[in-house]
Amino acid sequence: MKLHFPKQLILIAIFLFVAMASQAQYLWNSDSAYSRSTPNSGRIWGYVFGDFYYKAHSDSLNRGGNNQYTGIPKNRNAFQFRRLYLGYDYNITSKFSAELLLAAEDNFPAFNAPNQTAANGDELSNSKETFFIKYADVQWKDIWKGTTLVVGEQATPAFPFITERIWNYRSIERTISDIRRTPSYDMGAGLRGVFDPGKGNFGYNLLVANGTSDKPASNSFKWFYGDVFAYALNKKLVFDLYADYQRLNWQPGWHHDRQMIKGYIAYNTPALTIGAEGFINTMRKDDIGTFSPGQSTNGQKTDTINTVAEGISLYIHGNIIKNYLRFFARWDGYQPNTKFSSQKNVYSTFAGVSGVNSPSGYNFPGYKMTYSPSTGTPTAATSTGDITAKEMFITAGLDFTPVHNVHFMPNIWYNHYASQLVATGPEKDYDLVYRMTFYFVFGK
Repeated sequence: MKLHFPKQLILIAIFLFVAMASQAQYLWNSDSAYSRSTPNSGRIWGYVFGDFYYKAHSDSLNRGGNNQYTGIPKNRNAFQFRRLYLGYDYNITSKFSAELLLAAEDNFPAFNAPNQTAANGDELSNSKETFFIKYADVQWKDIWKGTTLVVGEQATPAFPFITERIWNYRSIERTISDIRRTPSYDMGAGLRGVFDPGKGNFGYNLLVANGTSDKPASNSFKWFYGDVFAYALNKKLVFDLYADYQRLNWQPGWHHDRQMIKGYIAYNTPALTIGAEGFINTMRKDDIGTFSPGQSTNGQKTDTINTVAEGISLYIHGNIIKNYLRFFARWDGYQPNTKFSSQKNVYSTFAGVSGVNSPSGYNFPGYKMTYSPSTGTPTAATSTGDITAKEMFITAGLDFTPVHNVHFMPNIWYNHYASQLVATGPEKDYDLVYRMTFYFVFGK
């Protein structure tokens, strides 16, 4: 008997496809079915944003280690992705659901001891981008009325649920607390709920987690996150209060910890949004200062110093032509340590003791900033950044939406730096980038 392998393979492939489709119908259920918590319903979704950028000016001291343009030379231009998301949400039952999110995100500078050269950040060793697991959690809805229990790797209460959504332009820049690397996701157990089920005008978001995002826990200390929010004027007016706490090191003579408090208020409508966000971030015993000659007491040569960082962000965005053209503008002010300017005559050197991605936003592993004892002028170590530099960030642009969920956004990106410990006056410079940003969403 003569066998026709190509035809048989085609029939087998069709059979397998039909069988798989019957078992995996949930993969392409409608978004409305998923939103109704229909059992065995799911959705695949994602979004992508990136730019064509041109760097018009570069800070001579390469400051601003938390932004994606630090160290990029003047006149550099390129196309780049800054984030790619691929997610899957699935309703196990009407009360239990799961989510998985893969992310490939822009590399940002990190500095390694002892030579303080740029590291690969989120990229592979060959500098190629790859996906990593950002969310992987299970959710138990209405564990009591109005409250959901979430276990696994999940969004934190810091900004993803309210402030980032109302800012609405993550494709342009992170929120101010995100820029300073307050975690947006973490591994732990959380409660998300409202005090008035049915209305949702008053709510909360709590999380206890490792404090290491997607990395293994490095110690037994936990990061405690807490957020409460309120809506008024038919949810046009938004109030949000956030706080967190984590022990970093805890031993006799050195109690090193972090505590942030952040407030937010916004007027939010589809036509116009105005928002203000500010934080104070205190890291106790976070820096080591070496006393200048004649300043030490009782023979003490060094001292551990608190870091107190402050930031404020103001923004506006709204319609020019409804559904087609919008505008946005934002101003941020940031001071990495409010105490440095008063310390220049006391300490000759400063060295950070926190690790990479320290929530105060400027300490890198092995990083050390040295200042001249006589003038307070930063030495050559400032080539990797200046932990005393105040920053002022400005962005503005247009948002053209030819069809729903597709955006083209010409914008400017500007960050200004002013060192606090220069005796003759702050050493000022800036990064300036012109960009054409693209952003598209699929699956929801």
